[in-house]
Amino acid sequence: MNPVKRTMRLFAGSMVTISLTLGYFISPFWYLLTLFVGLNMMQSAFSRWCFAENMIKKYNLGFRKE
Repeated sequence: MNPVKRTMRLFAGSMVTISLTLGYFISPFWYLLTLFVGLNMMQSAFSRWCFAENMIKKYNLGFRKE
C-alpha cells in the first residue's frame, strides 16, 4: 500500500479515536472533531483532494516516496 495512504488512514483513525475518548471523558464538544474528520473523509472521496494528504506529501513526514 502507498505510504501516504497508509499515513492518512492512521491519521484519520487516530483523530476519531482521540476525539471520541475526549468526548466521553472531557466534554461532548469533542464529538465535533469526529464530525469534522468524517465530513473531510467524505469530501475527499468526492473531490479527490485532501489537505492533510497534501501536507503529508509536502513535508514527507519521514515516509519514503514511491
